[in-house]
Amino acid sequence: MTALPDALAAGPVVLDGGLATQLEAQGHDLGSALWSARLLRDDPDAIVAAHGAFAAAGAQVATTASYQATVEGFAAAGIGAAEARRLIARSVQLARRGAPGCWVAGSVGPYGAMLGDGSEYTGAYVAEIGVPALRAFHRPRMALLAEAGADVLACETVPAAAEAEALLAEAEALGVPVWLSLTTVVGRDGEARTRRGERAADVFALARGVDAVLAVGVNCTAPSAVLPGLAAAAAAGKPLVAYPNSGEGWDAGARRWTGMPGIEAGDVPGWVAAGARLVGGCCRVGPADIAALAAAVT
Repeated sequence: MTALPDALAAGPVVLDGGLATQLEAQGHDLGSALWSARLLRDDPDAIVAAHGAFAAAGAQVATTASYQATVEGFAAAGIGAAEARRLIARSVQLARRGAPGCWVAGSVGPYGAMLGDGSEYTGAYVAEIGVPALRAFHRPRMALLAEAGADVLACETVPAAAEAEALLAEAEALGVPVWLSLTTVVGRDGEARTRRGERAADVFALARGVDAVLAVGVNCTAPSAVLPGLAAAAAAGKPLVAYPNSGEGWDAGARRWTGMPGIEAGDVPGWVAAGARLVGGCCRVGPADIAALAAAVT
C-alpha cells in the first residue's frame, strides 16, 4: 500500500464513521462502560462485520475498536491485564480482517472515555490529573496498537490542552505516526475552543514541529463547527482531519443521544478546500453517510 502520508499529499482520504453506531445498528447492546470494546472479547466477528460495512461504503481507513479499550477499563470489568493487552492488540487484527486494503488507525480515546461518564466532552478530569499521569495512562495502549501494526494512531476526541500535550509527548517518544483530533465548540468570539474553553489554535500549535504528527483537526464536533476548527488547526502547519458527529449531543446520565442530526455531504467540499485531507464521520454517522461523503470527496 501507499504510505498514508504520501496518500494525503496526493489528495483527500476517506475515514470511516461511528463504529459503535454501526455495531448498535447490527443489534448489539453497548450500554456497558466498555462500550464497543466489550465486543473485542464477546463478539469479535461483529467488529469485523462493522469494519466491512464501512469499507464497502468507501472508507479507506478502518479505525479500531479501542477507543475505550484500556487496561484500567478492562480491569474494572474483571478482565486481567494480560487479557486486556491481548484484546487491545486484537482490535488491529480485526480491522485488518474487516477492511483488507484499508489503512488501520488505532483509536486512542481520551482519559474520560475510560471513565464512561461523558467527561471526554468536558475535560473536567485534567484539573486533577496532570500531564505526567496522562502520559503514563496513554503510553501502554499507544505502544500496544503500534506493535500490533496500526498504520497510524488516532489520538481523538481530545477535550483539553493538557491531554493533547501528553499525547504529543508520547507520540514523539514512541516515534509512531499519529493524528491529533480535538473535540471543539465555537466560542462567542467565533473561535474554535476545546471543551475546556482553551483556544484550539493554541493547542494545535503544540503539534508544529512534531514529526510524528501527520495530521491535526477535529472530531466528535458538530458539523457546523468543523470549519472554525479547521481554521484553528491550520496553526500546526499540518494536513487537516475532519470527522464530525451527526450534530446530536450525548446525554451521559440518560446514556442516549439528543437533538437532530445535521451532517451533510454537501459540506465536504468546503472542508477539503479548507485543507482537510482525512474526511469522515464520528458518532451517529453510519455507512450510508460515509458513502455520501466519499462521493462528495471524489
